[in-house]
Amino acid sequence: MTDVTSGLSGIGLNFYTDAVNSVTGSGMDSNKSSFSTILDSAMNTIKETDSLSQQAEQAAMDFTLGNTDSTHELTIAQQKAYLSLQYTVAIKNAFLDAYKAVSYTHLTLPTN
Repeated sequence: MTDVTSGLSGIGLNFYTDAVNSVTGSGMDSNKSSFSTILDSAMNTIKETDSLSQQAEQAAMDFTLGNTDSTHELTIAQQKAYLSLQYTVAIKNAFLDAYKAVSYTHLTLPTN
């Protein structure tokens, strides 16, 4: 299996670490609050990505209609939306890899 954390840093790495800890039993006292925090953070990331995508679409529409002539602002809006989407996908992939690792671990544990 590849190292899941190699592509993550900052908030994404924190999300991943919290997710692994809550699923594997580290910090059992706060599993419910940890999961809630992770879910809330993921939903906020999705909402922010959607907002940036809508802003990029609006900037493109304004440029197309001639309401603005700033290609600089259009490019910035599009890059923000693109980077936000890439970040969201990276977090999703990290969560899926963590889930697969935990699922595989549970399948291979002896049941005595």
